[in-house]
Amino acid sequence: MNRVIARKVVPANNQIFKLSRKKFFSDEAAKASTSAASSQSNQESDGNLSFTGNVQPYDIAIVGGGMVGMALACSLATTPLTKHLSVAIIDSSPALANKPCIKREDPPDPRVSTVTPATISFFKDTGAWQYVQQHRHAYFDKMQVWDYTGLGYTKYDARDVDKEVLGCVVENKVLHSSLLSRIEDTDFQKKIYHSRLTSMSLNPSSSSIVVDSTASTEASYARGRLAKLELSDGNSLYAKLVVGSDGGKSQVRELAGFKTTGWKYSQNAVICTVEHSVENYSAWQRFLPAGPIALLPIGDKFSNIVWTMNPEESSDFKSMKEDDFVKAVNHALDYGYGPHHKSSLPGSAGMFSWLGGNVTIFANESFEIPPKVVKLASERMAFPLSLMHANEYASKRVVLIGDAAHTVHPLAGQGVNLGFGDAFALSRIIAEGIAVGMDIGEVSLLKKYEAERKLANMTMMAILDGFQKAYSVDFGPLNILRAAAFHGAHFISPLKRSIISYASGEQRLPLFS
Repeated sequence: MNRVIARKVVPANNQIFKLSRKKFFSDEAAKASTSAASSQSNQESDGNLSFTGNVQPYDIAIVGGGMVGMALACSLATTPLTKHLSVAIIDSSPALANKPCIKREDPPDPRVSTVTPATISFFKDTGAWQYVQQHRHAYFDKMQVWDYTGLGYTKYDARDVDKEVLGCVVENKVLHSSLLSRIEDTDFQKKIYHSRLTSMSLNPSSSSIVVDSTASTEASYARGRLAKLELSDGNSLYAKLVVGSDGGKSQVRELAGFKTTGWKYSQNAVICTVEHSVENYSAWQRFLPAGPIALLPIGDKFSNIVWTMNPEESSDFKSMKEDDFVKAVNHALDYGYGPHHKSSLPGSAGMFSWLGGNVTIFANESFEIPPKVVKLASERMAFPLSLMHANEYASKRVVLIGDAAHTVHPLAGQGVNLGFGDAFALSRIIAEGIAVGMDIGEVSLLKKYEAERKLANMTMMAILDGFQKAYSVDFGPLNILRAAAFHGAHFISPLKRSIISYASGEQRLPLFS
């Protein structure tokens, strides 16, 4: 449902936003100190409970209980310095109201994520990965990337960087359920509100109001030490810090007045689950004239398709007969749109001979054809693609993570990994603030998170956007340049190692090392 948000700038530093006839105020940073953790029930909300009297505030309100929001909650719940915090999770999703029953015998859901080794390490650190391993998931240690011209291709192997895997493909519902299960196995003081945020109030601090450690919640709110949230079910609550993890159309981002920069791509992504007659152990990606197609292993002879194309084509491919769609997928991953790459192109390695010992011919890296698709195993879903980046991630008592802060093109499967990186970085910085007695909603603390994650996110966004634009043009000289880039990534071992390390989640630019 679309909501109209009107904004009016008023004197001083206050802003009034209207949403469903409710107002909230935003102020500049003001110093405040944190108090002891409040005592909150860790039972989930069962009904419409309104706050009255001197109710204790939450330390953190997480708006959006999807994968990234739950990753933050899980990290907070399992970190010694933050596990005592009281947390409200606000999300109307049925997945939080009724935990889904995940059956191994069911075909995989088409909504999957390719998690990097860095993300896997984060999950293991919190204890959530053990729950992922109880369900279907598929590690892969090799990946082949090529284009439709037949001029360029490259293969990546985890062994090139002394790793066991390049990534793991997991259904989104498995990741989400695993994080929630891990949280439920702790004594974390969390309460889930199955509702939507309708307004958020941040009072400007006032030096004329004296607040001591025994002050009421209302007095602390008036002093600017708390944010007030009102929900669609009539509940109201207070928190020292509000985290917006509510997706690309973030309500928190809109209400807090964060500006964004971005654009829509003239592309849609069609996703689905397909079945093979043999197991698929590798990840495959081919760049086609209208966009890339990716084939990702999901286990049990299933793979996931992410096929980028123009909106008109996506409508056709989504509605065509299943047999025709399977033929189209195999065509796109084989001889469709252009010839196979010839592994023995003359001079392929010779063109980089000036690099001397940095040129490596890797064994068992000849061009391969992906396993044939024999059956469509799920519904086909399509969604538009865009790039969006919030100009700021943090202000007084408000911070953004995940898609609320940035959305990227899915061609490298990095979107959710950036979000998980946000979640774990914010958890760590909150812990660091608590260790030195800081107010966790203080803007100076939150800006440390912003500075760290902005660089990582913007670098990845620029690389992905560059790839998208480079493959949006079919032009002879540009095709040759792209082929040279593929060969460079294939034959120049330091470059190949850097690309693999960067894509695996190491915050290091894919340059020579």
